[in-house]
Amino acid sequence: MLWDGPDPLWAVGDWRPDEIRLVFADGDTHLAVFGYCGATDEQLRRSLVSARAGALRQLTLWPGSYTAVARFGRRTVIPADLAGTRPVFHTDWAGGTAYATAALPLADLTEAQLDVPHLAALLACPDTPEAYGDGTPYAGVSRVPPGHALKLREGGGRSTVDYEPTAPLVVAAPPLAGEDAIAGVRDALIEAVRTRLAAPRHADLAEGGGTAPGVGADLSGGSASATLALLAAGLPGMPGTVFGTGATQAGERLLAVTFNDLTGSGSSPLDLERARLIGENPRLHHVVVTGGEEALPYSDLDSGPLTDEPGPSLISAARHRHRLAAGSADHLIGNGARQVLDAHPARLADLLLDRRRRHLLRPVSALAKASATGGLLVPFTIYRAARRLARTPYPEGLTSTALQLRRPPDEAAPGTRDGALGASLAALAWSRPGPAARWLTGESLAQVSIRLEAAAARPHSGSSAGRPGVRRARAALARHAADHRVFEQATEVRHQRLHAPFYDNQVVRACQALPESLRVQPGARAQVLRAVLEGAGVRELPPGWGTASPTVPADPVRTGMRANIGDLVDLFDAPLLADAGLIEARVVRKALRAATEGEPLPLDGLAELVSTELWLRRLLTRRGSCWTAEGHHDPRAVTSGVGPSA
Repeated sequence: MLWDGPDPLWAVGDWRPDEIRLVFADGDTHLAVFGYCGATDEQLRRSLVSARAGALRQLTLWPGSYTAVARFGRRTVIPADLAGTRPVFHTDWAGGTAYATAALPLADLTEAQLDVPHLAALLACPDTPEAYGDGTPYAGVSRVPPGHALKLREGGGRSTVDYEPTAPLVVAAPPLAGEDAIAGVRDALIEAVRTRLAAPRHADLAEGGGTAPGVGADLSGGSASATLALLAAGLPGMPGTVFGTGATQAGERLLAVTFNDLTGSGSSPLDLERARLIGENPRLHHVVVTGGEEALPYSDLDSGPLTDEPGPSLISAARHRHRLAAGSADHLIGNGARQVLDAHPARLADLLLDRRRRHLLRPVSALAKASATGGLLVPFTIYRAARRLARTPYPEGLTSTALQLRRPPDEAAPGTRDGALGASLAALAWSRPGPAARWLTGESLAQVSIRLEAAAARPHSGSSAGRPGVRRARAALARHAADHRVFEQATEVRHQRLHAPFYDNQVVRACQALPESLRVQPGARAQVLRAVLEGAGVRELPPGWGTASPTVPADPVRTGMRANIGDLVDLFDAPLLADAGLIEARVVRKALRAATEGEPLPLDGLAELVSTELWLRRLLTRRGSCWTAEGHHDPRAVTSGVGPSA
């Protein structure tokens, strides 16, 4: 218990001592910070006083990744982060509100039933928040949207408020120049990494943790993870772990892990060579982890923890655990970089709204070159789709998707014939069905379409929609952040903490300040990260760093599906998804077999179906609950903090 009284607060799980901070201001004003926060106690205290006066955004301005709980007498405020990796959940309980950083303990507390329509909406339209709103897979348990805060008042009242400036104010603000915006990203990333390095380490290998003490990072050839590794290795101080015993070898270096898939699927020799060159940095200790058949996606589906929600990472959890087990107690990963730095294709419509047509030339030309069909009509096709989106009102876009869900699935859906071009054209819309929608039953799709039509009919929905590119990018970030949270829980290695600085509030804000004309250019992410490293003093990078790798011989997802097709077919012999009326088992079994034979089906859609079926089985076959701890010996992943407010 962190504080008692009529509105008590608890921390549940194996929290490290440096992951919980308490600050007390004058009177009955308290602040609890969970996670890694780069602010001093005095800075926390000043922000707490400002938040008491109504400036809730002050609670979200510090470097790092954390959850803040502020108490002002009988009022409590809990902001969620901007991306969604640090969510807040709440439900009615005992005449008031119970809140937590996980949904499952609240569902156990209230004995909530499964919300099947919510699962249908997630499968049908995962990138459209209007389809599933602020719900969760548990009826009666709600999620605070990213960029919002939960406010609890005396007497049991509660509300959710937006703590970020509204869109019109953001548009009215003068945009930053490209150099200034990149400098902001550099400063935010350096502070995010420094916050992790400054925290004490509390990994005890004697308890069977299986990870090395200190700090590590992925060095798999990706520009984002490599940037974090080089930033951590270059910052002053002792960043990592002691390796070696000789006088010339001993020293604290950052552990850099590269995954080498020896199955011949998913590995690029060029990526491995780049990782080897970067790993020669004297402040890095480079380790190559090899993987075989047991590290393929869809392997070892019977094991794994029960996560808070379903997520596509469940099919590859064993693969990632194999890699992360070789990492450090605090491990930096580059997840989220693509979502915060890259431009969503819908931003092309935003440029048209600003009458900045010349900035479309390079991205449209790049898509034309990446198209398998090529041809002079490709740029015109992309331009026409962007112009259509710019001229389409937001309610009309939702209604169009609702109508699509009621039609028979198109066997040649966008994205299955030509990856880059088809995916971009499909993304140039306010909303679109997800890849798993083609296998859902007509009844479940009709229910989702009704939700979309209701959202389109709400008053002022068109005027409050904002710009299509900004809205679509925000929704995509929230979806990937939610999937990352499931990834953290599914791949948990005992006593290890995964850090994804690109999801931090300050990094997200800095990336949002990048000019749209810069973000839509080909190679913009590598350009920004290269400038970040140069500003931090890292100028020697391997040739071709940041460029796309050549296509590998085989897709590891399809290879893993072929290797485990028997188990997958058995999984859908009598699936719970069919019992819930969401799918027809025979149709999914047929699709799985067809995918292993090379038919161009959306593999990410099948992964979502398999993951959801796995999650349902783990949920319904578990023993005990979050409150009895029966069968849960290390519940940190799903019950990291619970607090009721009477």
